[in-house]
Amino acid sequence: MSDETTRMVPRLIPPVVVWLVTTALLVAAPSLDSADAEIGGSPALGSGGWWVALVVLTAQAAVLLERRSRPLAVLLVVAAASVVLAISGAGDATSLASAAVLVAVWSAVTSVSLPRRAQPLAGALTGAGLLVALGTCLSQTSIGLPVGTAVLAGLVQGAGVIAAPALLAATVRARRDARSARTDLADAVDREQSAQIAAAIAEERTAMARELHDIAAHHLTGIAVMTGAVERQIDTDPAGAKESVRQVRTQSTAMLRELRGLVTLLRSPGQAEEASGHERLSELASLVEDARRTGLEVSLSTLGADSVTETVGPLAQLSAYRTVQECLANAARHAPGARCEVVLDARDPAEVVVTVRNGPPAVTPVGTPRRRGLGLVGMQERADLTDSTLEAGPTTEGGWQTRLRIPAAATAEVAG
Repeated sequence: MSDETTRMVPRLIPPVVVWLVTTALLVAAPSLDSADAEIGGSPALGSGGWWVALVVLTAQAAVLLERRSRPLAVLLVVAAASVVLAISGAGDATSLASAAVLVAVWSAVTSVSLPRRAQPLAGALTGAGLLVALGTCLSQTSIGLPVGTAVLAGLVQGAGVIAAPALLAATVRARRDARSARTDLADAVDREQSAQIAAAIAEERTAMARELHDIAAHHLTGIAVMTGAVERQIDTDPAGAKESVRQVRTQSTAMLRELRGLVTLLRSPGQAEEASGHERLSELASLVEDARRTGLEVSLSTLGADSVTETVGPLAQLSAYRTVQECLANAARHAPGARCEVVLDARDPAEVVVTVRNGPPAVTPVGTPRRRGLGLVGMQERADLTDSTLEAGPTTEGGWQTRLRIPAAATAEVAG
């Protein structure tokens, strides 16, 4: 069965059923009249009025085929059939036209868009009710009922044929619209959640890029400096060249270890503290020592309690460690030959201050001038994550200073 045939079947069933039922009643009505003389009023089988009624009922069924594309027009046309039957002398057969009206009312109420066409729908329902009432009134007067009784019968018939199916159809439509609204809401929530997940994934990718940048920039800067020294020493100072090669191997191993720790942290968030075991404030001395081996002139000063690392949580310590690491890498890259100083100040119980300061470059660096790149953005993001304050900028001597202030409230929150 083709798709077009599949779509046609639901559209054909109601008109065909209406035509079969009304035709069967039209055929059976004369026999019922002859069996009970009090019923009377139906056209005789094969008479002119009977054939007119058959044609009108068939036309009604045919018009119902267009009930979905033109619901209001179809409603008025099938309702007008009652008047046509009454005028043609069909007598009680006029009431058979109400079957098609019931179907047309249902289609109109369930298919017309609301509230944009609510007023035309109300007008069509009212008009159809009046046409049914008029047809019933004319048919009843034609068989000898008093005018008052005929008018009352017409109004009751019109109201019953229109109001009852309209209310039922409105109820069904309201439930259908509510179900559709719930489905749309669920789809909107799913789309919003998908967007939030996509944003979270993008944020995590950015964070991972920052971490990779910091790790790679620090160690690769040192490796680049040491390989340059190897090139100069390999002929004149073989022992020094061998030592530089060992330092390159040490830096490469450290970079691989930190990259492995980052991957472990991404795979298992619960292992954050274990993964950052080499990225604590207590390891600043090792970080500074590694920087010295690359040729950077750098010193470390610790002011305040020796137990400062116990008051700072793992995330804040990672932020501070990465900040110092990035600053030393930037100093080696942008201020070659400059003296650097790292200060860990915990004298104020309200905050822990980490300062990295370098002087002006001893030689003019080759390459593009210093600019606010990804490293500074990454440091600022980490500071925001731990409610810390980052201050970075040039010094009056022509160097650069970066200061990270970790407040006690933030450290307590992170540590807890």
